[in-house]
Amino acid sequence: MQTQHQYFALYKPRNMVSQFISSHAVPLLGEIDYNFPIGTHAIGRLDKESEGLLLLTTDKSITNRLFCATTPHYRTYLVQVNHLVSAENIERMAGGIGISCVGNEQYITQPCTVHRIENISSINTLTPSMYDAWPHTWLQITLTEGKYHQVRKMVLAVGHKVRRLIRYSIENITIENMQPGEVKGFSQHEFYHLLKLQN
Repeated sequence: MQTQHQYFALYKPRNMVSQFISSHAVPLLGEIDYNFPIGTHAIGRLDKESEGLLLLTTDKSITNRLFCATTPHYRTYLVQVNHLVSAENIERMAGGIGISCVGNEQYITQPCTVHRIENISSINTLTPSMYDAWPHTWLQITLTEGKYHQVRKMVLAVGHKVRRLIRYSIENITIENMQPGEVKGFSQHEFYHLLKLQN
């Protein structure tokens, strides 16, 4: 009898690598206080400095279904940026902006949605940070692509630096009301439905 696959959403803490095994002495997903089944792996990754939604599963087909599908899937990030970001620079990022990719090739990002968040306290997921005392802007950026360090490079291209980068959602799975290190489990039906995947 075939074991049913399992599906999870994790609020990955900052300073944790998005994998269970590494040859380096770094904080790993196995340190999360949750008994993941054998064969669980991350779907996509968040870099060590980033935090927020990380999807995990024992189903190896999900990565291709989600990130290599012909239908784009939306990913939303909450981004704390140093200093005030002008309306002009928000427009530049939203319209598509040049970033460096592998081999220093220039890539123009696809148009995306970028908004300034006026009332960050309304997002109850966020924990305080040492960066809150410094002049900053919170942005909400929604993409349908995921080049390496894309959000950080987009912000850098308009002369700013990312202080915090939090993946808030992938399609309809979010970290709303979750805390760093918290895990939620889903049935296959829920997981596929929330991610708009075809069975």
